[in-house]
Amino acid sequence: MERKRQADGDAVRALLAPLPRPVRFVIVGSCGLLTDLGFFTLLFACGMHPLIARVFSLALATLMTWRLNRHLTFTHSGRHQADEAIRYVAVTAIAQGIGYAIFAVLALTSLSRIPQLAIVIGAAAVTAISYNGHRLMAFMPRKTRATKI
Repeated sequence: MERKRQADGDAVRALLAPLPRPVRFVIVGSCGLLTDLGFFTLLFACGMHPLIARVFSLALATLMTWRLNRHLTFTHSGRHQADEAIRYVAVTAIAQGIGYAIFAVLALTSLSRIPQLAIVIGAAAVTAISYNGHRLMAFMPRKTRATKI
């Protein structure tokens, strides 16, 4: 089962490999956005306050996009997964913090009837920040020390 899943993942990676990295990032981000919207809508429909529902949906989407970005968008950094995850969370906390603030303002005011639109607007607003942060920090290849002769 594990080998089939790895083979499927390799096939997806091979399919997306010819695309420029920013395009792969947007594809992964779109998957994350759909996850965020779907889980948020489910929690919101069950009566959860939109600001709380978004915390949970954003956490799930962030976990998913980290794994997908690690596999499909960026080359391996040479760092341990835990180190990469910490860097990813740091970048994501900044970018998603801005996106969440935009969401909160819109969801509590002009878009209170359709808070999902506030999610989309917030996500669109932080895409460039997120991409560059992940490219330059979370997934930046680790520099190896040059050996002295």
